[in-house]
Formats: sequence, structure tokens, C-alpha cells
Amino acid sequence: MALIPAILLQAESVEATLSENATIILLTIYVLLLAIFLGFELIGRVPATLHTPLMSGTNAIHGIVVLGAMIILGSISGSSFGDNILKLLAFIAVVLGSANVFGGFVVTDRMLEMFKRKPTAGKSAGARGSR
Repeated sequence: MALIPAILLQAESVEATLSENATIILLTIYVLLLAIFLGFELIGRVPATLHTPLMSGTNAIHGIVVLGAMIILGSISGSSFGDNILKLLAFIAVVLGSANVFGGFVVTDRMLEMFKRKPTAGKSAGARGSR
């Protein structure tokens, strides 16, 4: 008879754990949807002249993802199937994040090149003509 209350207590703790996990998942989905909506609204209201610098800056900030993936990649010490999957995902995150950071700097460099003054041949003080 003492076994039945122990089983009921385990069932209640399983329900509590599932309830906590469901709450965490729902909050995570809520934050994700809110971030998507907010990002769409903010980017949609940016003028075209500021779009390229804003996007190149956010791509450069993507370096935080690269740093986090490198920390995770360095901290994995096991060789189980799950650890190997985690290593693969972290490696892919490092490669894609690095490409994104590099692309952000290339776009910024190209954008800044547009604002440099180009020397013009043929315009000198004597070429204007004297009247």
C-alpha cells in the first residue's frame, strides 16, 4: 500500500516538470514571435538611405553568434551521437556566422566607397577659360 502514494508523487512531479517545460517553450515562442514582429516593423520604417549601413552593422554584430558557437564548440568533450551533432551544428554556425560578418564588412566598405570623392581629369584652373 505504501507503493501507491510513491507512484502518485512521481506522477505529480512528472506533471509539474512537463508543465514547467511547456511554460518555458511557450515563453520562448512568444519572445521569438515578438522579436520577429518588432524587427519587421523597425526595418520596414528605416529609410532607404540608412538601410545599407544598418544591415551591415547588424551583420557585424553577428560576431557574437560566432563567439558563442566557438565557445560551445570548444566546450564539447564527449563523443556520443548527440555531442557529434552539437559539434556539427556549432561548426556550421561558426562558418556561416563568419561569412555573415565578412559580408557585413564588405558591404560597409562598398557603401563607404560611394561617398569618396573621385578625382576628375580635365578640371584644372586653366581649363575653365577666361572671359
